[in-house]
Amino acid sequence: MTPLRVSIVGAIASLLLILVVLELIRGRRLKERYALLWLATGIVLLVLSVWRDGLNTIAGWLGVSTYPPAVLFAVATLFILLVLLHYSTVLSKLTDENVDLAQRIALLEERLRRNATATRPGD
Repeated sequence: MTPLRVSIVGAIASLLLILVVLELIRGRRLKERYALLWLATGIVLLVLSVWRDGLNTIAGWLGVSTYPPAVLFAVATLFILLVLLHYSTVLSKLTDENVDLAQRIALLEERLRRNATATRPGD
C-alpha cells in the first residue's frame, strides 16, 4: 500500500508543478505548445498521487508491488525524459534554421558589399 505521506507529498509537488507552468504561461515566459508536456506530467502525477489504489494496481502490473511509490517516480522520470527529447528535437531544428539564416545573411552582406563597390563614384 502506498504510504499516505508519499501520496500527500506527490500531490503537493504535482500541484506546484501545474501552478508554476500555468504562471509561466501567463507571464508569457513559456509557450503553450511547450507547456503541454509539463501540464500532462503534472496531471498524470497528480492523478497517480491521489488515486492510491490505482497506483498500487499499476505497481502490481509492473511487478513493483513491494514499494508502489517507485512507480510514481518512474512515471515522473519517463515524462521528464519525453520533455527532454521533445526539447532536443526543437533545439536541433532551431540550430539548423540558425545556420541557414546565418548563411543567408552572409550572402546578403556579400551582395551589398559588391553593389557598394560597383556603384562608387570615380571607379
